[in-house]
Amino acid sequence: MSNIIEITDLSIPELDIYARLSESQLRHYYEPDLGIFISESPKVILRALEAGYTPLSILVERSELKGDVYEIIKKCGSIPVYTAKHEVLTQLTGFHLTRGLLCAMRRKALPSAEEILLGTRRIAVLEDVVNPTNVGAIFRSAAALNMDAVLLTPACSDPLYRRAIRVSMGTVFQIPWTFIEQNTLMDKLHALGYKTVAFALRNDSVSIDDARLMAEEKLAVILGTEGDGLKDSTIENSDYTVKIPMSHGVDSLNVAAASAVAFWQLGR
Repeated sequence: MSNIIEITDLSIPELDIYARLSESQLRHYYEPDLGIFISESPKVILRALEAGYTPLSILVERSELKGDVYEIIKKCGSIPVYTAKHEVLTQLTGFHLTRGLLCAMRRKALPSAEEILLGTRRIAVLEDVVNPTNVGAIFRSAAALNMDAVLLTPACSDPLYRRAIRVSMGTVFQIPWTFIEQNTLMDKLHALGYKTVAFALRNDSVSIDDARLMAEEKLAVILGTEGDGLKDSTIENSDYTVKIPMSHGVDSLNVAAASAVAFWQLGR
């Protein structure tokens, strides 16, 4: 393939997106136009391609230029494919590449909340969840456990950050999502017909298997930031507050673990 380029100089500007720019800088790379994100591993990159994201270039370990990786490269057309040995790529990126493959891709315009919520029954809402690993894990649970969409407040970690994408196993490309302003969140959910369920460590709560919850036609499951949890105003304006019962003196779950419990029960 004529577009495969052996890396002989780590300082070339074409490699900046993989080596020297932060994810925030990538996000604003073409500002005011849409930016870039980096996806990692064959399965994840394939899911991004299937979701219609446009590849810009590929960084691949030389030993991986075969099999399913080679097929993915062919799907990407004539974009540049930069390659080198494992040691060189680790030096360049500062981390070990999963299956030796990265792909830089263009972002797409995010839909409105109204667009992605059309026809949905069960959705997840993330309020200020700042850890990209948790965001990725929540997306994976949401996709697996019958959530129809995910809304995020602006302070949440970007679902298209590399770690979030990788932890989600590419489900960020499969389940609809968008950001929503904090000050319009509760009013908009109620206006769209959702009953809101705040997960919080409060004693004035209902059981997670309460029959009233299961009978609701449309539910928005709201999960808060690591440590502090949901804002008091969010809890006060929710239709239900749920506290997951725990044993052995454990007082709380990681937000990603809590999301799996919530989605399993309420997504049925």
